[in-house]
Amino acid sequence: MPSPAIKPSVKHNTNSNSNTVKTLRRLINAPSVTPDDAGTIDYLAERLAALSFEYTHLDCNGVRNLVAWREFGPGPVMAFAGHVDVVPANPQGWVAHPFAAAVIDDVIYGRGAADMKGGVAAMLSATEHLCERAQQCQGTLFWLITSDEEGEAEYGSKIMAEYLAQQAIVLDACLVGEPTSHQQVGDTIKNGRRGAISGRIQIRGKAGHVAYPEQTINAAHIAGELVNELANISWWKDVLGSQTSLQVTGLTVPDIVDNLVPASCEITFNVRYSHAYKSQEIYQIVAQALAPWHDNVSVQWERPCESYYTGGRESACFLTLVEQAILRVRGQFPALSTAGGTSDGRFFASSETQVIECGVKNDSIHQVNEHVSVADLHAIEEIYRAILCDYFVA
Repeated sequence: MPSPAIKPSVKHNTNSNSNTVKTLRRLINAPSVTPDDAGTIDYLAERLAALSFEYTHLDCNGVRNLVAWREFGPGPVMAFAGHVDVVPANPQGWVAHPFAAAVIDDVIYGRGAADMKGGVAAMLSATEHLCERAQQCQGTLFWLITSDEEGEAEYGSKIMAEYLAQQAIVLDACLVGEPTSHQQVGDTIKNGRRGAISGRIQIRGKAGHVAYPEQTINAAHIAGELVNELANISWWKDVLGSQTSLQVTGLTVPDIVDNLVPASCEITFNVRYSHAYKSQEIYQIVAQALAPWHDNVSVQWERPCESYYTGGRESACFLTLVEQAILRVRGQFPALSTAGGTSDGRFFASSETQVIECGVKNDSIHQVNEHVSVADLHAIEEIYRAILCDYFVA
């Protein structure tokens, strides 16, 4: 809930020559379009190794993954999770080349500046600051970085989560550096995400001449009934702030002839579902809706992404720690959200692991002239510093 504004403890700097800005520009210069890391994984491994981190590479099907860790001593285990891959960028319309990392009027332009190389650069500086106080720290910090977040996400964070499980490593907390802020850095964090899944319905009818409809089964007419049924499903388990939405994304009749009743039709749709559901429940609800037409339809499911949610805990609550760190640095509590698309946080969330996403503003991500201001970059660095200090420093 909103709190009375208090004076932030940190004055955010706008130094465009800071080490954090230099790191971000170095990362943006690498055209790491999924799944190519363009050298960024090795760069981060070298930087972390210089801070006494151990690391291993988990490369899979052209995807590069970095698992790095430093154990300060007995204590809780926290991870910073993120990605170095970016979506493609056509130079047309940009104020500077999307991989030039130009700084114009204290704003850094480039593909990945906000999503999410800015978060990676800020966390690296925050990690350096933490390691300067290593003798006061307890616990273990992991870095989990992939080059496969913007794509299918089959060989990135999923592989790293499986590796941790194989090594019997249980994370107590995971901070994901995705851009979550809206109007100002720290105003919104995500304590969960809706799930997502796509479906494809094949409808079988019986072709015939349009003049004799009684001798046909019109697949397009069935499709119309199905669309109406899908649009009116009641998602009764939805919770406030995390609503389910089923959207029909396509309706296709092959080989259209104006005097022929179609024998087949395809409906494609996508479901973004509340964290109150899991994918198996979505399958069952849609199957029930389609049951009256079961002789004429079949459903194929694609690209399932499970929902996740992090609630509060009475003790050792990472959500509370992040909220308090933001309050101290920015002067107000963040809003909690589970909106937006999917994220790799789902691979690390569990009953043991609290996952929180916190990053820079997301108003320019995936767009022409994606950017982050120098002030915002340093603001998220200060938030990350506060989180790490509160978590590890005894």
